Amino acid sequence: MPAPTRTPPRPGTAQAALRHRDFRIVWAGTFTSNIGTWMQNVLLGAWGYTLTHSAGYVGLLYFAQLGPLLLLSVLGGVLADTLDRRRLLVAMQVEQLVGSVVLAVLALQRDPNLVAVALCVLAIGIGNAFSAPAMGAILPTLVPREDIPGSVSLQSVQMNLSRVIGPLLGAPLYAAFGAATVFAINAATYLFAIVSLLVARYARTAAHPVTERGLARLASGFRIAWHDRLIRRVLVTLTTFSFFSLTFVGLMPVVAARNLGIAPRSLEYGVLYAVFGFGAAMGAISVGTVLHHLRKERLVRGGLVAFAGLLVVFSLVRTPVLAYPVVAVLGYAYFVVITALSTVLQSHLDHAVRGRVMALWIMGFGGTVPLGVFVGGWLVHPIGLTAVLMYGAVVALLLAWYADLRAADLRSAVAATV
Repeated sequence: MPAPTRTPPRPGTAQAALRHRDFRIVWAGTFTSNIGTWMQNVLLGAWGYTLTHSAGYVGLLYFAQLGPLLLLSVLGGVLADTLDRRRLLVAMQVEQLVGSVVLAVLALQRDPNLVAVALCVLAIGIGNAFSAPAMGAILPTLVPREDIPGSVSLQSVQMNLSRVIGPLLGAPLYAAFGAATVFAINAATYLFAIVSLLVARYARTAAHPVTERGLARLASGFRIAWHDRLIRRVLVTLTTFSFFSLTFVGLMPVVAARNLGIAPRSLEYGVLYAVFGFGAAMGAISVGTVLHHLRKERLVRGGLVAFAGLLVVFSLVRTPVLAYPVVAVLGYAYFVVITALSTVLQSHLDHAVRGRVMALWIMGFGGTVPLGVFVGGWLVHPIGLTAVLMYGAVVALLLAWYADLRAADLRSAVAATV
């Protein structure tokens, strides 16, 4: 009796993207590296506070880590479209590996130089800012265009699962063996990313002549976004959402302490953060699986409405028992929006401009969140924490009206034919 034939997965799903060998290799390697990164991220602020007992120094480390995404992502996108992306990524992974090794050596000292620590964190942040646009541009080239939605969904899954697994591994390791051990483990995980990038095979794309130099090429990503209605609307939606509505992510310790009575360094806070990350991971998975049949433009608008309502509820909750399920569903809605937006954008982009446009995405998503948290943190005292969160909910609701991506896509198509 012949063995039953397996039905191939539907194009565009996460299962379809995982059928491609080279995508699987790079995805698995970078996933392992990101787990190490989040092991380091979760304790970096706590270690900095232990060294100085200064909230200002912790804020400095946070900006050194994420600020380069805002300041250097555009240049990183230009490099991603100009240089060999694999070589650029490998070089930046090596740079971050070296930075983490130096950080581990500094952590072994009883009284490490605080300036050296901050500069080391800044070097790692710069490497991340230069590599992120190239990684965002190279992963979709490892699958056919019809499977890009699945690859984008898996990228979001990877990011959010690493945000769950990393803290769960990093916190007990830090408590048992100290910061230096965690920094060294993170350095080792960069090797997985480096090897996967070197082993994978990449499709050859047509060479595109470089006709712009210097500042003109730096500005070309903004020019591309401005003249394409869909790209412009996606990036405006993302940047506004990140700056105004995602302040609660950075203010989670304040929400835990003031609204829920949870100490930020307690097990309950770890559970709150892990539950939020788990919900976000499920949201990313859903876009490429159970929600695959729905138009991504509709998911963006519906997700923003759901997010706004859930953020209002989260701002009013005062008990951990209620906060856990609410923050899980809030994380789910959050990453349905982000993953659907990214899918719409990635499916629309041409390979020749992908690096520059994805640099704007990274700048809008990763770069503006710390600015929003900084401003929101200063506003907590004069207007109150609940008001800051409520304002973010109102902005998300207004964005649900603005983010008519289907209409923007149709207008872009019409403009391209004129």
